[in-house]
Amino acid sequence: MDIHEYQAKEILTGYGVRIAEGGVAHSPEEAVQRSREISSKVWVVKAQIHSGARGKAGGIRLCKTHDEVEAAAQDMLGKIMVTRQTGPAGKVCSRVYVEAATDIAREIYFCILVDRSTERIVMIGSSQGGMEIEELVETHPDVIKKIYVEPAVGLQEFQAREMAFALDIDDSLLNQAIKTIKGCYRALRDLDANMLEINPLVVSNNGELIALDAKMNFDTNALFRRHKIFELRDNSQIDPREVAAADHDLSYIGLDGDIGCMINGAGLAMATMDMIKLAGGEPANFLDVGGGASAERTEKAFRLVLADKGVKAMLVNIFAGINRCDWIAEGVVSAVRNIDMKIPLIVRLSGTNVEAGRKIIADSGLPIIMAETLADAAEKAVKARNAVVAAESNMAERRRGE
Repeated sequence: MDIHEYQAKEILTGYGVRIAEGGVAHSPEEAVQRSREISSKVWVVKAQIHSGARGKAGGIRLCKTHDEVEAAAQDMLGKIMVTRQTGPAGKVCSRVYVEAATDIAREIYFCILVDRSTERIVMIGSSQGGMEIEELVETHPDVIKKIYVEPAVGLQEFQAREMAFALDIDDSLLNQAIKTIKGCYRALRDLDANMLEINPLVVSNNGELIALDAKMNFDTNALFRRHKIFELRDNSQIDPREVAAADHDLSYIGLDGDIGCMINGAGLAMATMDMIKLAGGEPANFLDVGGGASAERTEKAFRLVLADKGVKAMLVNIFAGINRCDWIAEGVVSAVRNIDMKIPLIVRLSGTNVEAGRKIIADSGLPIIMAETLADAAEKAVKARNAVVAAESNMAERRRGE
């Protein structure tokens, strides 16, 4: 789960990290009021969306008057902002952060995250921070410093010092840098965060180390014990289908294709999407219904997939272990009848009571396409999708001819 910049900064201040004076606003008038409360003659107005690269999209504006603050907020609020990280759909900006401008002497990059490949926490830093850190990794990987932390031991003082030296911190700021690094580690550890990034971490002209931007991502599986963090979730920044799925305890990720998928098990879901692409199609989603695919749960999953109006065909691929194929089949039949599906449905069942499940579907009288193997299911799904697209194209041609 991601949170906004201003929320991450509020968290970090509790762990000893310095930030510039600022406040959040939901209207242009409120933005002006925030600027009046900040003891500065120059302000920065920042769009609060779950994305980086906001500056290039016009989401960060330097303002020298209150009128400019109001105009900047007016331009951002309620608008959909498109960055290289949001994709073409963009993210709607429903709030802005007004912050005192900082005289920057130099910019630094600092990040701390969970590295699953090594089962450790890794600190990543560079004395050259800023907006183009991604390009820096590609062009000058030698300026990137990585330090691995054993979770059972925790961050040691010498490791924080080593990172501070790698960031080329002046001796006068060394203690503050160590405090900042250790504070970031504690925030990540204490709050079950997956990632904490400060880009840029700046040295100001008056000799302060300030987190000018902050991004945090949290482990969704741990939110049940982090109620205050969960309350920071902004559903306007999340695909509404993913929000609906989470409300029903389903794992859903929207994709750009047009073949809807309902699968139990993340590994099987990944394999199914790979087979769809191998057969020449594109999956519209990743949907893992898990092990308890009851009739009610199956219908909810169907409705979730079909909420995407771009779906041309739907593939159900279930391997029943704890579950049973006959239960799944009953859920599929019930869902199709209740929803009145208009697109082709391909079903592949395997595992416990598979024959009974296939018989239920065959006896239903519904136009459900059965498949024996995963490859067969993917091929039939792509074929059905192509038939729907061809029929829609022919219909459009006839309408133009009329």
